[in-house]
Amino acid sequence: MSVVKEAVVQRLKSICKDRGIAANELANLSGVTPSTVYSLLNPERKNASITTIKILCDGLDMTLGEFFSSPEFDDLEQEIK
Repeated sequence: MSVVKEAVVQRLKSICKDRGIAANELANLSGVTPSTVYSLLNPERKNASITTIKILCDGLDMTLGEFFSSPEFDDLEQEIK
């Protein structure tokens, strides 16, 4: 799993844990299928699109800025060296 995808997955899991919701409930809140959420959380699947992350954020009633404003993303190494 890429480092960026790992950070997205950890952030989503953390938000869900803090709010006491499961992946199925996140899917329902966001208007996506549960398979979309489970696919995103699966380390063997490809990276999530920013559109999918935005839709999940909408379901969580948070902005992309709020989602990405966390240590999981602050600590990522620069991709371009």
